[in-house]
Amino acid sequence: MLQTKHKTRLDYGRRVALVIDHIADNLDGDLSLERLSGIACFSPYHFHRIYRSIAGETVADTVRRLRLHRAAGELARSAYPIERIARRAGYGSVEAFTRAFGNGHGEPPGAFRARFTPFRPTENGDDIMLPVTVKDFDGVHLATYPHRGNYHDIGRCFDRLAAWGGARGLFATPRRMIGLYYDDPGSVPEAELRSEAGLEVDPDMALSDGMTLRHIPAGRIATILYKGPYTGLDEVYRQLYREWLPQSGEEVGDQPVFETYLNNPRDVPASELLTEVSLPLKG
Repeated sequence: MLQTKHKTRLDYGRRVALVIDHIADNLDGDLSLERLSGIACFSPYHFHRIYRSIAGETVADTVRRLRLHRAAGELARSAYPIERIARRAGYGSVEAFTRAFGNGHGEPPGAFRARFTPFRPTENGDDIMLPVTVKDFDGVHLATYPHRGNYHDIGRCFDRLAAWGGARGLFATPRRMIGLYYDDPGSVPEAELRSEAGLEVDPDMALSDGMTLRHIPAGRIATILYKGPYTGLDEVYRQLYREWLPQSGEEVGDQPVFETYLNNPRDVPASELLTEVSLPLKG
């Protein structure tokens, strides 16, 4: 009986992951109860309760969070008027969008657009540098989902991981969420960028189809601890590779750069997010 219940919960996790994928791909499309429950093959009468028990948030929460995440990217990387971004995010007025965005990101959209990254020139024109720490990394095994395309869109894979891990009860103990980033966005076409969303697991963990077990070995790493929205991470990489590395005397190791997410965008505003960017080193 216990084994049957376990298999059922795992199957529920797989079906909820399909819904999360559909939501991410169709933020402006059909997200009706009938459509989403049909994708998951759940009765419409029970779909919302099952989804919340597996995903850890309601469908409305997921849609709102992903639309606001998209809006943050548009504010940071486009010249679209805020009115247009508000409508695309599902808000009938700029005022309603401003309240929702402020609650999720810790500041209104206008202020976010003006200073979405905390890096500011000093009075003499130099960039403010975040400190780089060289330290030992303990190594980790990860269950990963692959992502192709814009790195800022990898969040959907982390949502799938959260549903997968929640169905298995993995979050009863702290687990690291880590993103692996293989390519330079300045050198590789956006559609070809390779990355993976990872969740810390035991090395003998049984994985689902489409997942890969990755091992980041123990070793030395150079890290920058960044506080703020994920849209500001591009500047962290610029400082790490262009400013720090050539002057450090260090050589990079044979592992991809990775990001460790120290808190959850579901729990804190974007201005309070903590991300540790880590560059593996030789020796």
